[in-house]
Formats: sequence, structure tokens, C-alpha cells
Amino acid sequence: MRWLLTVCCMAMLCLGAGIPESGVCVVEFNAPFNASNSVDWIENLSDCKGRRIDIMADPDMQKEHKIVVVPTIIIFNEGEEVKRFQGNIMMQIEASENDVQEAVDEVIMSSF
Repeated sequence: MRWLLTVCCMAMLCLGAGIPESGVCVVEFNAPFNASNSVDWIENLSDCKGRRIDIMADPDMQKEHKIVVVPTIIIFNEGEEVKRFQGNIMMQIEASENDVQEAVDEVIMSSF
């Protein structure tokens, strides 16, 4: 059941959700076959927008951002990639919510 809920949430969040051209955005790229390894904390990050992109539903985004492993989390600033976290051989993200939040904070602080 959790898998189905995750897939539905990924699909809903991806509708019309490209990479914003302004501000900081954290995007998780994943696929339905790996939904059980989707991070559940993207929406908890502060001072940034959060997005989820299903690479099966949007293969152009996969190609454009050179996604070779899922999940992949990319931090964008003003539409440009500034940091990337990729899944390990077990297709799991080793970076924690705190690791990603620290990277977001660094991006924000670097603009001052």
C-alpha cells in the first residue's frame, strides 16, 4: 500500500512541475520501480522548493539532467544544478535530510 501511495504522490507532484528558474529547489528524480526507496522528507526541507520527478513519466527530464541512477537528488539554484546526491548500488540515498538541508543552507549563504 505504501508503494502505491508513493507512486500516486510522485505522479501528482510531477504534474506541471519543472525546475523553477528562480530560488533554490531540491528535486528527487526516481522511478515507480524504486518507489520504496523514495525519500519522504523533501517537503520538510526549509528555505527551498521541493519537487519529485518520475523519470519513467518524464524521460526528457532524465536525459536533460543526466540521471543514471535512482533516486538522485539535485539541488538547483536559479535553475542551475549546484549539488547532486545519488543512490548507492542498493538504489537508496545515503544522504540524510540533514545533509541535504545543510547543502541548501550553504547555497543560500553563498549568495550573501
